[in-house]
Formats: sequence, C-alpha cells, structure tokens
Amino acid sequence: MSMTLSRINSSAATLTKNRTDGSVTPSSGMCVTCVDGCIGMCEIGKSAYRGHEVIYPQPFGVITTAAEKTYPVDYSHFNIMGTAVGAHGIEADSDKAIFPAVNLEVVFGHDRGIKFRYPWIIPGIGSTNIAKNNWEGLAIGSALAGTGLTIGENVVGMDPEAVIKNGRVVDTVDLKRRVNLYKDHQRQGYGAIICQANIEDTRLGVQEYAVDKLGVQCVELKWGQGAKDIGGEVKISNLKKAQMLYERGYVVLPNPTDAHVIRAFERGAFKEFERHSRVGMVSEEAFAKRVEELRKAGAKYIFLKTGAYRPADLARAVLFASKYKLDLLTVDAAGGGTGMSPWRMMNEWGVPPVELHSLLYQYCRRMADRKYKVPAVAVAGGFTFEDQIFKGLALGAPYVKLVGMARSPIAAAMVGKTIGRAISEGQLPVYVERFGNTIDDIFVTAGELRKELGDDEFERVPPGAIGLYTYYERLAQGLRQLMCGSRKFSLEYIARDDIAALTREAANISGIPYITEVDKAQVEEILSS
Repeated sequence: MSMTLSRINSSAATLTKNRTDGSVTPSSGMCVTCVDGCIGMCEIGKSAYRGHEVIYPQPFGVITTAAEKTYPVDYSHFNIMGTAVGAHGIEADSDKAIFPAVNLEVVFGHDRGIKFRYPWIIPGIGSTNIAKNNWEGLAIGSALAGTGLTIGENVVGMDPEAVIKNGRVVDTVDLKRRVNLYKDHQRQGYGAIICQANIEDTRLGVQEYAVDKLGVQCVELKWGQGAKDIGGEVKISNLKKAQMLYERGYVVLPNPTDAHVIRAFERGAFKEFERHSRVGMVSEEAFAKRVEELRKAGAKYIFLKTGAYRPADLARAVLFASKYKLDLLTVDAAGGGTGMSPWRMMNEWGVPPVELHSLLYQYCRRMADRKYKVPAVAVAGGFTFEDQIFKGLALGAPYVKLVGMARSPIAAAMVGKTIGRAISEGQLPVYVERFGNTIDDIFVTAGELRKELGDDEFERVPPGAIGLYTYYERLAQGLRQLMCGSRKFSLEYIARDDIAALTREAANISGIPYITEVDKAQVEEILSS
C-alpha cells in the first residue's frame, strides 16, 4: 500500500495531467521520464507559461473545489452502533418507535430562539460566481426546508450597484436580493439567514446595514475557513470592475490602475485580475469590542466561524465564543472550499476534520468542566450524506448541534437548475427522462411541495430550490433511519458511544473506543450474570 497521501503536479482542478500517467514519481508528481520537447501538460509545465494563474483551480466561476488529499484518518474510519434494546426520546414500543417518528429539529441561541427543521447549515458562500449564480436555489431551497444559510464575505464589496458613502454602505442590490430571497420563502419561523463579515465587510459596515435596513437578526464574525489560510479571493475578467474593487480597498493583482497592466490586459496577455481580501489579526480586545458593537447595532444573534488553524487558535475560538456569549461557533476543517482557494494550499494546509473536531470536543468539554457555558457548535469539512452527519454529531456530542455543508448543497441546487433548463429546452438526457419530462414527474418531492405551497406559489419555486429541498429530504429520511437503528429518536440523545473507531489510530485521535472494546463494562456485566 502506498503511503503517499497527496497527488502532486497533475489534477483536474488545475486542468493538468502527466504525460506518463502510469509512471509517476510519488514524491514530486513528475513523470518518471521528463522529456525535452513535451508541451507541458503537467502543473510544472503549465506554470512555465501561465505562472501564478496555475495556483488556482480552473475554470473559475463554474466549479466548486475541494482537496483530493487522502488524510490518514477520516469519518469512514468510524462505524455507527445500533442496538436491539430500548428507545431514547420515545416509548420503547415497536408500533411507536418507527423511523418517521424521529425528531430532527434543533433549537439553539442564547434565548433558544433559533429553530431549524434539520441539523445542518450552509456555513458561508459569498462573492464567487458559483454562489451568486445559484443563490435562488440555495436561498429558496434552504428557506423551504427550514435550515440555515450564511451569506459569505465580500458580497457588498463586489456589487457594482452598491452605494457606498464615506466608506460605509448605504444601499445594495445583491445583498438585498440574497436576504429577501430567503426571507420571502421562510416558513413558520424555521431557519435563519446569516450575514457574515470579513475585514473589508466590517470596514464597509455591511452587518450594521444588514441588521438595520434588511432585518437580518443573525450575524457572523469570520476568522477563516478550512480551504485556505488567507483572505477570500475571486477572479475578475472586467477591467472597470477590477478598478472599482481596487478603489474600494481590495488587494487587486496586477494593479488595474497601472498603465502597463492596462495595456497588457487590453492586448490579451492575461484575461483575469485577482481580487484578494486581507488576513485577519485576532485579539481578544478587538473581538470583545466588535461583539459589543454588533449587539448595540441590534444584532440579535452573533456567530463565529473559524477555520483549520493550529490548535491554539481553536482554543481561542472556543474560549471567546463562550466568554462573550456567542450563539453558534462553526469550526471548518481542512480540505474544503466553494470558491477558488489556492489548490496546493487547499490540499496541504490546516488540521483535517477528524483531528480538528476531536480537539474541538476536548476543548468544549474542558470549558464545560470549568462551568463555562459552551455555545452551540457546528462542524464542517467534507460532509455530504446522512451517515457522515450522524458521525459528526456523535463525535462532538453533546456540544455539536449542527453540521455545515456547502459543496453538496450547491451541487444539488446546480443539478436542479440544470434539469429545469433541460426540461424547458426539451433536451432531457435519457438518464433523467426515464422518470418523466416535467418538474412534477422528475422531482420526487414536487407533489408534497405543491400540496403544501399551493399551485401558484409552487410554480414560482425555481428548479434549483426544488433540487436542494429534495436532497435535504433524502438526508433527513436517511438520518432518521440511522437514528432509529441506534434507538435515538431526538437529536439530543445522540452520544459519543453511538459510534466506534475501526482503527487504533482513529480511536487514539478521537477518544472514541475501538470497535471490539465498545460496551466492555456492559458485556462483562451481562456475561457475569
């Protein structure tokens, strides 16, 4: 078995490949025989003529990206434990303890005023084209499902129609659209739309504007994410927009106001500018001050999202979230991303999910043992299906209340959108057409949604939203089945002993018992009786 964990020098993410796919040097990723005369299909070769452009996944704007590194331990190294005895959260009666009876609702916040139908959240997708172009599906689908959606960084700064006076935002088009698409479809008070802010957003007063003018109740401070160790970045193909962003204070490369750069761009020497955000500089004093500012501005709930930084930073996040009475702490592990994080950074930077989430549990427990109030916690980092959601909730129980997912909800919304377009164009592939050729035939939740919303409102729901809603419905039913098998009929009963480690390494990292050592004391008691 090869011990190489990383793939180097060729990837679909950078549109590169090796000439000798079958013979590659593991340590360098280079072809075993690098030949003079090769046109340069690999990442080294492409970097020889496109340079820094090859740092990023491509093509920008129509993809989401995540690392392809194989970590030593991941959530597949745990199995879910079922039992034949009893029931938690329901009467132990075979006619009552059925999986549709499992309650997936989550209630959290300092006043228990936030309620989700399902234990997951989209934890921050911002100014990238992939987020903007699929926002209808993401916002309406999340609202209909009753789960959370976070508007990520730089949305206002990237909006050409935003009105900024004296360095502060006074009106927007894109942020207003994003908030209202969610709020207009929210049902029975379930779910939440959250406005996140980085350094540039904070300077522009984005969260104060969102609270005051758009009625947003939840705001989120952002320290980072699991995909990268630097600020957010996007690519800009329009010179005027690049210059506008430069004027708004962003780091734009190359300098779009430089005459030589302008001429090079106009003659086609390069086709895209890079817009970068600044890195944050965390201090407790500044953190406390910002929390107080947001509360005075009228924010009802304050969240913090942190990334895959070193353990000391995770400890700071847990302490600050507890000490300053935040309502949710999201911890995003290495390897993920929805935008255009540097590809090697995404693969080689940060603490991976199982390791980071295990440390998170340890730190939360230590705080709780010292009688600190631990806020609700969300974990993120490659979650896509119900088994992983269960394991994430169990590994961090009782502190972890939610699982964060971004790439898979975007995928569901994109597929729904694409199917809707194919229906309208009469171009459905056979793979889909076997289910029918209308929205009502193809989407399995369409009948239920039509009944709940009524014909008029249902017809206004875009296919991307139905795609996300339907994906969420699948996750919910799958999670209910897993929980029923573990005899846990409400989320608060999920515990760390609901999973077992399949390797000694996974057990050592997580503190979850190795599978043959699960129930050791109970087994002894049973067999000794």
